[in-house]
Amino acid sequence: MGAQLRVYKRRIKSVTATKKITRAMEMIAASRIIKAQRKVTASEPYAKELTHAVTAVAQGSDTKHALLTEAEQPKRAAVLLITSDRGLAGGYNSNAIKAAEELNARLAAEGKEIESYIVGSKGVAYYSFRDRAVKESFTGFTDNPSYADAKAVAAPLIEAVQRETAEGGVDELHIVYTEFVSMMTQTAVDARMLPLSFAGGVESTDEGEGAAKGGTAIMPLYDFEPSAEDVLDALLPRYVESRVYNALLQAAASKHAATRRAMKSATDNAEDLIKSLTRLANAARQADITQEISEIVGGASALADANAGSDR
Repeated sequence: MGAQLRVYKRRIKSVTATKKITRAMEMIAASRIIKAQRKVTASEPYAKELTHAVTAVAQGSDTKHALLTEAEQPKRAAVLLITSDRGLAGGYNSNAIKAAEELNARLAAEGKEIESYIVGSKGVAYYSFRDRAVKESFTGFTDNPSYADAKAVAAPLIEAVQRETAEGGVDELHIVYTEFVSMMTQTAVDARMLPLSFAGGVESTDEGEGAAKGGTAIMPLYDFEPSAEDVLDALLPRYVESRVYNALLQAAASKHAATRRAMKSATDNAEDLIKSLTRLANAARQADITQEISEIVGGASALADANAGSDR
C-alpha cells in the first residue's frame, strides 16, 4: 500500500500545480475583460456617428455606390470570420466557426461564390486542415486588437468591394464574430456589412440607432461637396474599418470571458479531484497503519509463543 500512497501524493502534487496555473489564467482573463469592455464602449460613439453620416448621405442623394447599391444578381460574397489565436476558451472558437459554416451554406444555396477572410490562428487552422481556400488571413493580435489591426483587416475587404465583380470583386461583405452580451453570455453572430440596408430611415445594423419608435427618423437636408459619391468614397473605408474594429473588440472581450469561465471550471474540477485524491490517500495511509499494527501484533504474538515454548 505504500507504493499506492506515493502514487496518490504525486497526483495530488500534479493537480495542485495545474490548479495554480488555471487560477492564474482565470485572474488574467478577468482583468483583460474589463479592458476590452472599456474599448468596446469607447468605440461605439464614433461608429454610431459614422453610421448616421452614411445614413444622411444615403437619404440626401440618389447616387449609386458600393455602400448602398444592391446587385441585381449578386454572384460573389466575402465572409470575414473572427476567431482567436489561442485556445483554452471552451466553445468560443467552435461556435464562431459553426456560425460561419451556416452562413456559408446559406450563401452557397443562393448561388453565391464565397471568398473567406480569417482572423485568428484557430480559424486559419480549421480551414487549412480541410484544405479550404482562404483569400487573406490575419493572426497575432486577437487578444488585444488595435485600430491599426482593424485597418489591416479591412483593407483587402474594401479593395474587394470597390472592384467590379468581373474583375474579382464582391457584391456583398459579411462578418462573423462573437458578440459580448455579458460576463456569462457571448453569442456568435453574422451580419452583413455591405451593402447597407435601410429600414425606418436608418441603417439596420446595431449601430443604426436613431429612428423614432413607430416612425421614420427625420434626417436634415445636406449639400455635399464636391459630390455625394465622393463623400461616400471617403466614408466607405472609415465605415468598414469601424465595423471591423468593433467586431474585433467584441470578439476579444468574448474570448477573455470564455477563457475565464473555462479556467474557473478547470480550477473547480481540480479542487474536486484534489479532495477525492486526498480521501483516497488518507484511506491508503490508514490501510498502511492498520497493516503495520497487524504485523506488530502478529510479530509480538509469535515471539510470545516462541518464548512460551522455550520455557517448557
